[in-house]
Amino acid sequence: MQNWNLRHFRVFLSVVETGSLTQSAIQCNISQPAVSQLIEKLEAFAGGALFQRSPNGLFITEKGEILAFRVKRALERLDSALTEISPRLMVTASWPLLRALEAVAETKNFTLAARRIGLAQSTIHRSITRIEAEAKEALFQRTSTGILATKACSRLANTIRLATAEIDQAIADLAEFDGREVGVISVGTLPLARSYVLPQAIVMFRQKHPNRQLSVVDGLYDDLLHSVRRGELDCMIGALRFPSPIDDVVQEELFKDQLVVVAKPTHPLVNKAAVSDEELVSQQWVLPRDGAPARSQFDAHFEHIGQPKSLIECGSILLMREILMESDFLGCISLRQAQAEIDKGLLAPINTGIKWEGRPIGVTHRKDWVPTKAQSHFLEMIRKAAAQANIKAT
Repeated sequence: MQNWNLRHFRVFLSVVETGSLTQSAIQCNISQPAVSQLIEKLEAFAGGALFQRSPNGLFITEKGEILAFRVKRALERLDSALTEISPRLMVTASWPLLRALEAVAETKNFTLAARRIGLAQSTIHRSITRIEAEAKEALFQRTSTGILATKACSRLANTIRLATAEIDQAIADLAEFDGREVGVISVGTLPLARSYVLPQAIVMFRQKHPNRQLSVVDGLYDDLLHSVRRGELDCMIGALRFPSPIDDVVQEELFKDQLVVVAKPTHPLVNKAAVSDEELVSQQWVLPRDGAPARSQFDAHFEHIGQPKSLIECGSILLMREILMESDFLGCISLRQAQAEIDKGLLAPINTGIKWEGRPIGVTHRKDWVPTKAQSHFLEMIRKAAAQANIKAT
């Protein structure tokens, strides 16, 4: 579907609007047989009728509404970004042309862009030249470090990614309508979610969707948020940020989590009734990375007496556990994330008496994201897993 001309989508929406092949042919300045042929191709792709034919015109079917909803959203995105560069691009730009622009903007290199989308490098060059001719200005700056997109070009490239994601969702929607499972649900996960909520959600989701492909991406908050905003991830799960880092995403809180100081069970401080801040600061530590919510809470608490002099930054509970088990280091981590290690006797909590502020844990997704049925069901499983975990914690 990514190789079709954008004009095909526009003709399809014209038929939806007018309910007439003749009117759409006039509106789009093509022949009526061409409109009929296009609709037949779209129906073959959709696996069923998009319109019901009658003497009074064409009436859209449920399948047609599914496709029209996603195509309209994709074109509305694109048209705004295309108009910013050149209104003529709404008429002249094809999907392969825009994919070439997005690939160059992403890779910053014509050769890498050609490899990424499987086209000849000369084709990539011609595509960029055509778009720049329409824009009457350069959209890329050639530098010693690569080819850098202008601000307007970067916005268009991002819009192309989001429009592609919308069409991918159309394909998934149509498959779901026919009882099939197509497409990938992609979720980004931060440390707590990957060990506490997400595994349970995936198991529950798999019981009803045995063939739906899932992609779980571990990463740092900023990297995952960037991918969510670009449409490369459907959502991300983990510690939320307040205030929200950007206004084009939505944060849904699932529960609040507390921090805990842990060590190996034989650590000298484990059985002590109360451990002072001064004693804690003098210890060696394994801590979350600088900038993480847990680290911010830790730093804020010890600000009045100064930070520990000996520390290791670590975002993995597995690595932290191994370090603590082999040393007298202390760790500061999410209680829920460490609970399994504590229950197994691998780690033990320290009685610090610190009243840590609850950290909100939840889901982050694009504000204008409209999930497919399967994506919605996956979100439901995440909420259910979080609710069950909350009951166990209390």
